[in-house]
Amino acid sequence: MKEITCKLLVIGAGPGGYICAIRAGQLGVDTVIVEMAKPGGTCLNIGCIPSKALIHAADDFHKTVAMAAGKNAMGIRAENPKIDLAKNMAWKDGITGRLTNGVSGLLKKAGVKIVVGRAKFRDGKTVAVETETGEQIIRAENIVIATGSVPVDLPALPFGGKVISSTGALSLSEVPQKLAVVGAGYIGLELGMAFAKLGSKVTIVEALDRILPLYDTSLTQPVSKRLAALGIEVLLGTKVKGMSSNGDALLAETGEGEEKRIAADKVLVTIGRKPLTEGWGREELELDMVGRFLRIDEQCRTSMRGIYAIGDVTGEPMLAHRAMAQGEMVAEIVSGKRRSWDKRAIPAVCFTDPEIVSVGLSPDEARAGGREVKIGQFPFAANGRAMTLSSEEGFVRVVARADNHLVLGIQAVGAGVSELSAAFTLAVEMGARLEDIAGTIHAHPTQSEGFAEAAMKALGHALHV
Repeated sequence: MKEITCKLLVIGAGPGGYICAIRAGQLGVDTVIVEMAKPGGTCLNIGCIPSKALIHAADDFHKTVAMAAGKNAMGIRAENPKIDLAKNMAWKDGITGRLTNGVSGLLKKAGVKIVVGRAKFRDGKTVAVETETGEQIIRAENIVIATGSVPVDLPALPFGGKVISSTGALSLSEVPQKLAVVGAGYIGLELGMAFAKLGSKVTIVEALDRILPLYDTSLTQPVSKRLAALGIEVLLGTKVKGMSSNGDALLAETGEGEEKRIAADKVLVTIGRKPLTEGWGREELELDMVGRFLRIDEQCRTSMRGIYAIGDVTGEPMLAHRAMAQGEMVAEIVSGKRRSWDKRAIPAVCFTDPEIVSVGLSPDEARAGGREVKIGQFPFAANGRAMTLSSEEGFVRVVARADNHLVLGIQAVGAGVSELSAAFTLAVEMGARLEDIAGTIHAHPTQSEGFAEAAMKALGHALHV
């Protein structure tokens, strides 16, 4: 094949990679992107999007089952609800298919050349791609590593057979009667709660003594309460040992040394993700590492001139929107613009039931910096819109400096609060003060009113609580 030369080569067409390539193309940069699977990466194809589709379907089914049982305060009744998981998966696949086709179209519209295959570095400017028709050599002035991450397995529970990753959970054709989930982080809880709503008997096993360790206890308490209401057994401080000899149960041990045998048709392992740093020729380069991640600076530059890295391969938080922001920035830097990277206002959203949103500093984190803080918290139980949605669990919380009222962080837990994340992030990003939020007219009746009320509470004059 004839060699390809370009100004920018992007390795990986996940959220960070494809955004980087599209923006570079828009700016007139000669760009090539290499992807060995479908455009969109893990998030679009086997992660964020399909999991949210499953969660939505599970919520609807669970509500319908409750209606059939007469457990509906609004008087709505339904009869004999059933779920066809295979059909649901086909619906989910239709969504991801539309989105991957859309990404391909956007790349072409931006003038980006797409090469399908596995890329491997030969040196800091040259990459060889294994394609269906042979080896393609690409030489580039600048290269972006956007290889993403993969699920972490356990030596005692290698993936295969009954032991599945989140990818396997999102391609099941039947709802497992008994599902054991290893790990009580956001992936395990999101999928565990979804399958419980679809009818699975779910048991969650967590080695730590709490769920969702990245969030403070006040945010996770409503989730714990909901887990119990769904009949999900949560075993904290419990370590897994492997599968039983006949493969019908997960074996575990509590902190007190008690042996646990957890019957399971499927075992979903969700103990985290690891950066994909092997298989693309890293050994041919001289890249500095920070632990298992590639080291980057505030402009996503690695230790080698002309090589950038973005997304999960560069460290926490492993979030698609972080990768997207990095990718856009790198494209503009390559085109000659001046940009830098500031990660202080990256929203984190947990799509459990209820949902959790966190932006900026928590109260403990703010105090740890030696600051005196003001905290305002407003419960959804005092919000009219939340009542009409039958979703009164949770609250909005604002953390601000005591001296000048600068907002340092905003958190919320409640039904649908993921849609408030943009407002929260904008407030932190633009340096809002409590008075700015309290003085902004929020539409009534909406859950967003809780945001203004939380700021008013911090100022000492909440109106509805």
